[in-house]
Order: sequence, then structure tokens, then C-alpha cells
Amino acid sequence: MALKQISSNKCFGGLQKVFEHDSVELNCKMKFAIYLPPKAETGKCPALYWLSGLTCTEQNFISKSGYHQAASEHGLVVIAPDTSPRGCNIKGEDESWDFGTGAGFYVDATEHPWKTNYRMYSYVTEELPQLINANFPVDPQRMSIFGHSMGGHGALICALKNPGKYKSVSAFAPICNPVLCPWGKKAFSGYLGTDQSKWKAYDATHLVKSFPGSQLDILIDQGKDDQFLSDGQLLPDNFIAACAEKKTPVVFRLQEGYDHSYYFIATFITDHIRHHAKYLNA
Repeated sequence: MALKQISSNKCFGGLQKVFEHDSVELNCKMKFAIYLPPKAETGKCPALYWLSGLTCTEQNFISKSGYHQAASEHGLVVIAPDTSPRGCNIKGEDESWDFGTGAGFYVDATEHPWKTNYRMYSYVTEELPQLINANFPVDPQRMSIFGHSMGGHGALICALKNPGKYKSVSAFAPICNPVLCPWGKKAFSGYLGTDQSKWKAYDATHLVKSFPGSQLDILIDQGKDDQFLSDGQLLPDNFIAACAEKKTPVVFRLQEGYDHSYYFIATFITDHIRHHAKYLNA
């Protein structure tokens, strides 16, 4: 599949690039960002996927998180896709910031008119890794995933729905129990329909209850002053309780004074890169 390079910038000895391609799953043109560390010049590196939150594109993470130095040092290829299909001319796709464009929620929609394009789960877990593996110096056997907010939800469900596929997972302020929060109810009813039993297949708190074994090490950072935590959008306590019940290891760090922004992410991003490098470089 043809890749069109949009940009390339040297950063900490490696290259931060952005590409565009025609997505089969999403039936539209999609952009993704990829950082190739210096080690990628001489051999295959592990792949670490970042999933962004509501309203974001592939640009937010690469310009705001400050992840490049740690990724360069640990020799990780880092891939950051967009958060939804774009320009599909679906009625209502641009009407709100928390549904449609910029808000794909990393599910495969089953409802008309979204089901033709809004297949971000399959894009992130199948099409994009296949594209990356075929075109860049990555080791397909060494892959991990992390994300923020809606993307934290995405990272958790991708890891929990695919035992063994990802070596590790982490999240910043993830939407942990979307079937019970306003964002999740709006997105899931639109993309997946009114049968709430189908929603559970994309809810980390429900998925962890049936996750086989305990071989996944989960790291979550959450700002204590996050407005969306107090608004009941994130519900990490429900996820932590489900992990405890299943004896699934999770490190949950409530960070005093931090909010939901990229200032919070930038503060702890190196910890997360190290967390993944421990498993990816083992």
C-alpha cells in the first residue's frame, strides 16, 4: 500500500515523520506519525503505539508530549495515528467534539451510517500494524500500546481484547468504564446501537474481568485535579476494583495537582516509555 510522506524532522538523532495513506478499514485517507530512533538505521526496533484523545490528530502527541528523547535512548519506534476517519461526508460527523470526527473511540461501529468508516479498532489493531511492519524497520513480535483519555481507553481495550499481542500497556487519565460515563454512553449508542450488552466488548472494566491470566503489566497515571475525573467521565476506581478482583497487576498513580492536559502527560511520559522499554527490550 502506497505511503505518502508529509513531513520529516530530525529529533534526538532520529526522524519524526508523518505519512498519509488510503485506509481499507476506514475508507478514507489517514495520516499517522512515526518516530524512527537512531537504532532503526541499523536494525529492527520494537513498536510502541500511542492513541490520542478526543479532538486530537496525529500532531498533538508528537508536538506536545516531549517523548522523543526517551524513545531515542531506548530505541523505540513510536507510532501515533489519527483519532478517527476524516472527511467522510457523513451527516452529523462534525456536529460535536465528542462524537464523529476526532472521536472514533477505537471501536468498530455496527450502526448506520458510521459502520462503513468508523472502524478504528480494526485499523489500530490490524491494518496499521501490518502497514508499519511492511514498511518500517520494526520487529512485529515486539509491540506495546499506550494512550490518553479516549486513547487510554483505546490502549486498554486493545491490550485486553488481544492477550499476548502487546507486551505492555499504559495510559494517562483513561476512560476506564465507558458504559457508565456520559462520553461513553453517547459514543457507544451512536456507533454500537442501543443494546448495551454489546458495549461491554469495548469497556476495559468489563474486559479485564474475563482477561485470561495476569501476564499484562498495566501502568496508569491520573491527575488528581483532572476536571473529567471529578465529572465522572474516567471512573478509574471501577477498573482498579475489577483488576484487584482478577488479581491483574496494575500500578495506578494519582498525581497531586495535575490536570488532564499535555503538561501532565509531558511530566510523566518518560516513566511510561521506560515501562514499555522494560518489556519491549527484554
